This record gives sequence, structure tokens and C-alpha cells, in this order.
Amino acid sequence: MRSVQVDLDEASTMELVDVLAVIAAELADREVPDSAAACLELAESLAAASDMQESALAGFVGRVDAAGEQARWGYPSTQAWLRSRLGMRDGRARERLVLARQRHRLPQVAERLAAGELSFGYAVTVADSVARLDDADCAKAEAMLLEMADQGFSAGKVAAFGHRIRDVIAERDGTEDAPDEDIKRGYAKSWLTTTRSLDGGRYVKGWLNPEDAAIWDGTLAPLAKPAGPDDRRDVAERTAAALSSVLSGGHKASKVTVICDLETLTGGNAPGRLTDGTPVPAVQVRRVALAAGVSPLLLGRGNTPLYLGHRERFASAAQRQVLEALYLTCAVRGCEIPGTLCEVDHVHGWALGNSPTDIDQLTLTCGWHNRFKHASPKQIQITEDGDGRYVYRLLPPRDVAVPRATSPPFDQAA
Repeated sequence: MRSVQVDLDEASTMELVDVLAVIAAELADREVPDSAAACLELAESLAAASDMQESALAGFVGRVDAAGEQARWGYPSTQAWLRSRLGMRDGRARERLVLARQRHRLPQVAERLAAGELSFGYAVTVADSVARLDDADCAKAEAMLLEMADQGFSAGKVAAFGHRIRDVIAERDGTEDAPDEDIKRGYAKSWLTTTRSLDGGRYVKGWLNPEDAAIWDGTLAPLAKPAGPDDRRDVAERTAAALSSVLSGGHKASKVTVICDLETLTGGNAPGRLTDGTPVPAVQVRRVALAAGVSPLLLGRGNTPLYLGHRERFASAAQRQVLEALYLTCAVRGCEIPGTLCEVDHVHGWALGNSPTDIDQLTLTCGWHNRFKHASPKQIQITEDGDGRYVYRLLPPRDVAVPRATSPPFDQAA
């Protein structure tokens, strides 16, 4: 039988985290009780403990985010670090980042979450609702939303209320504006209205049907990603910048690439594909290859792009087209910036004379990681996968000690 002993008053934060990891590993290895009633009770207790753990995690993430520590490790943003290093999906990463950034503005939420009196779901809901409020309205919103939680409203109901919290506060304080006529348009068709403000700006309101929303997401979502570790803009601000880029023509011109074998164009039955992996029947490949605006990309045996070999400083348009077909995202493992928005990178450094501008010496990296590779080359490990694609892996900063052993520095008796 194993036991863990730790002095809570004397243990460091690191030691407490180690203890928690050992207990969690032991719990995960236990058999689930046969009693469903016992499982229900255990699940509720474990969820409450997990909520308190989320309070501590929010503090850690907040400190990393404020100091920009993730940049030293090669991650362009805190959310990218959460996705890559902690294995979180976008939604989970965003929730934890929102709570970490708003925690200092929500003293009641922070106190109750740490005490186990408020669930993580409610805490994130309140944090997300106040993210774009000033400090005065933030305090009012925190009190109103917590009151709803205390009254037994579900987190979903509180979230729906939180989406219109600014209007609710204005209504309570008697400062609300007259209802906007645009709201009465309904949802049958997409609509958009704009009005100019006194300072020369413009307010935009509207609604997009699912088809138009898909176009919006496909065009703006890639351009609205964080620009780097110092990008403190929220999603709404980055989306506005992306829209301005598209309207000004500053975004990359759209194109469609159909990837296929040479045999497919000459009568074979092997299907082609788009750069996102969508299959295209052979007959359709041959038909669209002749259409304007569609560019066929011929591949040799084993789906290896035909060698282009232009020995110049800058990659040719044809080389970039091949690279975009090979790399759906930045070559840095875990980076999700689309390849179409990345820069062509000489794998071994063109300026050093080690990397000619040949197709087998090029890859795609986002602008942030391209600069990071140049500034911190010893933090990039370069390998090739089985298909000949380059993979960049991030290494810890040189001043960081070797990762500690999993065995915690406290008494563990067998």
C-alpha cells in the first residue's frame, strides 16, 4: 500500500502540484465502483475539487500571460501554448485564458471559485460576459450574474443573459436607448447596416445566414488569429482588423488548387484532392483543371511534388504553390496558422549559404516563428516526416533546467 505525506503549511507550490499529480494518477488507476449512487456522489465531489484546481490554474496561466513567458518557449501566444503544450482544444484554451485575464477584475468570482463555492462553468461564463465592459460595469455585471447563479439558473441561462448584460445594466440604470429597428428584420436573409459616428468612425450591425456566415468564417477567421506574443487584442478587435484588411485588398488573393497525379489528368481513376484534403473525383479533376482560376498541381510517384529547383533568393510562385499543398499549416509542430498565410522559409538558412532556394530545401512558417527561428536557432529542432515534409519542434530555452523527474520531492512510503 502506498501513502503520501505532505505538510501543507511547509510544502512549496511545486510540491503541492506534485502531490496532486500523484493522487490524480492513483485515482485514475482505480476501478469504478459498482454502485451508481456512489459514482454520482463521487463525480460531484471530484468536479468540485477540479473547480478549485481550475482556480489555481487560472493564476498560473495569468502570470505566464502577463509576463509573456510563452514567447521564450517559442509559442506566439498564450492560447497557442495552451493548445500545443497542454493539449487543449480551442474552446478549452479560450475559456482558461479568459478567466485568467479577467480574474483580477472579478474578486467575488475568484474568491468563490477558490473556496469551492462556484463552479468553473459559472466562473468562465461571468468572465466572458465582462470581458468588454469597463471596470464600473464589470462590478455591476459580476453581482448580477452571480445572483442568477445563486438563484439556480443554469450556466447556459447565465451565459445567454451575459450576452446582453450591457443592455440590462443600462435598462436598470435608466440609460437604455430606444430599440434598434434593425433587430426587427429577423433571420430569413442576411442584412447589414452601418451608421457613421461623430468622430468619423462607423458602427456596423447585422446578421448573416449560415451560407454567408461560412464565407465570413472562411475568409476572416485565418486573418483574425493573434499576430504574436504581444498581440493583446481580443477576438472582436482582431476580426475588425481582418475585415479592414480584406476590404482594403491587403489580404492574399483567393485561389483554388487541385492536387492530382499526372495519371489522373491523362485518364486515370485516382481521385485528386483540395489542399484541405477534400477528395475530388478524377472526372471532375480533369474538368476543373481546364477552368479559369483553378490550378492543377501535378505530383510524381509517391505524391512527391515535381522538383522545381529555382536557385534564387525568393521562392517562385510555382514553388509556393507546391509548399501550400504540402503544408496545411506552419511547419512548427502545434502551430495552426494556415499555410496560405505563412512565409517561405529556407530550412537551413539562405543567408548562411546552407539552403538554396530549391523546393526540397524550403518549408512554410508563420511570420512569428520565422523570426523566432532566426533569433533562436538552437530552440528549433528540424526533422523530416515519412513524406519528406520538414517538421520544426520547439525546444526549451537554454537557461531552463532539464525537466524535473515525475517523482515528487516528498515522502512516499510503499
